[in-house]
Amino acid sequence: QVQLVESGGGLVQAGGSLRLSCAASGRTFSTYAMGWFRQAPGKERDFVAAMSGDGGITYYADSVKGRFTISRDNAKNTVYLQMNSLKPEDTAVYYCAATRGIRGATVKWYEYPYWGQGTQVTVSS
Repeated sequence: QVQLVESGGGLVQAGGSLRLSCAASGRTFSTYAMGWFRQAPGKERDFVAAMSGDGGITYYADSVKGRFTISRDNAKNTVYLQMNSLKPEDTAVYYCAATRGIRGATVKWYEYPYWGQGTQVTVSS
């Protein structure tokens, strides 16, 4: 069982930056692939970024490539999402998720059994 707690959301102007953090419980964090997803009101949950347990594989949604960076610190049981050049369309609740995967990762939300509670990101124009 993995428990995830996100932090770092907030209100930012377009063009600004935020860094989200997701702290995980347990002693086997490095065996879990981590993903970030987001959900805007009235829309489906969308993939944002994912990273394998060893950090060797990363995936990004086309909409965030070049602006967002996923990273992890396995010694701190934490995964990060650095978000730069934010746009109003990035406004959503952001969730981190975990699934087994040392050298792999997935972009499919239904392959992640563990989820955080979400953190709101609002980008004003």
